Amino acid sequence: MQPPTLDFAFEARVSVSPALDAGVVHGNARRVIPITGGIVEGPRLNGRVIPGGADWQIVYADGAIDLTARYTIEATDGTLIGVVNRGLRTAAPDVLAKLARREAVDPSLVYFRTTPVFEAPEGPHFWLTRHIFVGTAQRHPEGVQLRFFAVL
Repeated sequence: MQPPTLDFAFEARVSVSPALDAGVVHGNARRVIPITGGIVEGPRLNGRVIPGGADWQIVYADGAIDLTARYTIEATDGTLIGVVNRGLRTAAPDVLAKLARREAVDPSLVYFRTTPVFEAPEGPHFWLTRHIFVGTAQRHPEGVQLRFFAVL
């Protein structure tokens, strides 16, 4: 058996609003980050992120974040594609403090990986529902940059 390879599919630059404090869940801080839009570009998919989704996060005592983002991509041909993107972001405490203040940080200092699932109707984008994906992500002061790779 050959080990899987990764094929870059597309990038999403997602804009967000400031975090909303949603209290404490199972002893950890819960916050919700509204998704306000974005752009999708790449060799396999182009379009936009429709405003209205959100990133639901659990923030652990050590600053690590377990997240689940739900949003919709509208491809350039008008197809609506649902996204459920689970992830983990962690870094050293000083780096996490800068991120919390919405400051730019060196992305190599942050572990931020995701496992997205896409829901596309039959047609030209149905391939999204028939592949496993992994993603890399970077938090920027104005939003999140994600790169999605199909596992082949």
